[in-house]
Amino acid sequence: MTEYWVSQGNKWCDFCKIYISNNPVSIRTHELGKRHKDNVAQRLTTMQEEGKAKEKEQKEAARALQQIEAKAKKSYQKDLASFQEASSSHTVETSQRTADSSKRSTTPDWEFDSSSGYYYNKLNGFHYDKNSDLYYSAALGKWVTLEEASKSGKVTKPDIGQASGATKGTGGAAPGLVVSKQLNPMRNTKGAPSSIAVNKRKREDVKPKKLSKEEEEALKAREAARKRVEEREKPLLGLYKFY
Repeated sequence: MTEYWVSQGNKWCDFCKIYISNNPVSIRTHELGKRHKDNVAQRLTTMQEEGKAKEKEQKEAARALQQIEAKAKKSYQKDLASFQEASSSHTVETSQRTADSSKRSTTPDWEFDSSSGYYYNKLNGFHYDKNSDLYYSAALGKWVTLEEASKSGKVTKPDIGQASGATKGTGGAAPGLVVSKQLNPMRNTKGAPSSIAVNKRKREDVKPKKLSKEEEEALKAREAARKRVEEREKPLLGLYKFY
């Protein structure tokens, strides 16, 4: 029987980065050599250092995350305390205003005249109409505003909600001329069209600008760079939690 020689090939040593003969004697001789042992020891040392560095990095990231959460919690508590203080202050102020309003004495100068339906002040002889907010006196002979009425004497606006004898009027005749013109002539007419709405024009559709070949290549390069940055920063995204 004829025998044929078959090549066994070579074996790659990952520690030494070289090829050796693929037979038991050559492999054992290489593994017992000083060079191979030094490379194995160096690889183990490197792996240990990388493990320690990775563990240290994880601890620093966890510590940074705890600091961020502590600062956020402290800021939240501070804002909550400020809100509660402001709310409490507003409640106290509202209660004080309500108490002051309830304790406010009625205006003794103004009395409601049920026969005419107006309020009358015996001290200055003025009548007051709550519907038009105007004042009338026999000396003036016409209805005027509070500012004009104050020129002829000391006139104060009555407190309608607390004035003595305040009841629903009978709607008697006015003791003088009633002003029929608009109280606020500067007020705009209801329903007047806005000049902005009238002159508003619809924007015409603008056709997209045609990009040149250089601009398209620049946009593609920018998009590729953005994707590379996202891939590089993906391991850091898990360090932060959003609630």
